[in-house]
Amino acid sequence: MKNTFGESVSVTIFGESHGTMIGAVLDGLAPGITVDEDFIAAQMDLRRSAGAISTARREADKVRIVSGVFNGKTTGTPITFIIENEDTRSKDYGELAYKARPGHADYTAQMKYHGFQDFRGGGHFSGRITAGIVAAGAVAISALEKKGIRIGTHILTCGGVSDRSFNDPAEDIMKLSGLEFAVLDDSVKEPMVAAILAAKEEGDSVGGRLETAVVGCPAGLGEPWFDTLEGVLSHGLFSIPAIKGVEFGEGFGFADERGSSANDQFRSNNGTVYTSTNNNGGVLGGITNGMPIIFRCAVKPTPSIYKEQNTIDMNDMTNTTLQIKGRHDPAIIHRARVVVDSMTALVLCDQLALRYGTDWLYSE
Repeated sequence: MKNTFGESVSVTIFGESHGTMIGAVLDGLAPGITVDEDFIAAQMDLRRSAGAISTARREADKVRIVSGVFNGKTTGTPITFIIENEDTRSKDYGELAYKARPGHADYTAQMKYHGFQDFRGGGHFSGRITAGIVAAGAVAISALEKKGIRIGTHILTCGGVSDRSFNDPAEDIMKLSGLEFAVLDDSVKEPMVAAILAAKEEGDSVGGRLETAVVGCPAGLGEPWFDTLEGVLSHGLFSIPAIKGVEFGEGFGFADERGSSANDQFRSNNGTVYTSTNNNGGVLGGITNGMPIIFRCAVKPTPSIYKEQNTIDMNDMTNTTLQIKGRHDPAIIHRARVVVDSMTALVLCDQLALRYGTDWLYSE
């Protein structure tokens, strides 16, 4: 099981949903970068469960930094983030030692780890593990912002309700900063929440799409062919539980276009090159062109639902049924948004360090 992502700036995740603790190790980051523990806490709050649209599991998610930071600055050595698990109810998962939950990794984990995996709460496969990504990502986000690079994600669709897309990405990202339920059009929040609660009332769940914008990223990041910026970003994004699709710019919409409307035509203003449209989402030939990076992620409905479902008994591979108990989210999209921001920041820090050197990320 490989738990490390990144080449120059890397993140390693560890822990299980119902284990003693979870966390992450961020390695390769330049020395001298400010570590704002209040900002880390604020980012963790965006991922935490809150209210009726989230699981009743309430974790404090207080982050302890036990290495790599001295006097509020990175030292250049590995930064270790530890988050204790405090609100676990492992008894809710008793029968899941042998019954595979539909939509979960229980069966595939059994095939790979031969029954030695920790099945409680999904173990190492749980979305709970993303807390470490958010902690590490908060440091990466701060480093990028000092260099003029900002990231923002909003809920584009959820439960059949749609938000508007980015109009002015730089301005819209500022609006999204700190929002607990991240939408650009305030009027869609209430119907989205209503759709989530309606699914919850029926013992069901909903998914949706997230849309992300990155502004301030220089042209020239990424490699052609096998390490395209889209490919590396997608690699990171697909590691987030429930992400089942990623598209950049117009994405699948290109299939219905002609070249004359799909092409982004180049212009120059006092030597600054830009494109009059941004259908390609800021990436051409796998390399950033200096325009805002725009992409969307499909988030599947939370697989833990309270309806009775068909499954198998993994002891003898016979058919049976399962009705999940415990505390589960009727939607995770509003919590996944900050995880997408965090993973995007970690990928970009790695790409920038590979191109310009690790110290490029340092800023006075």
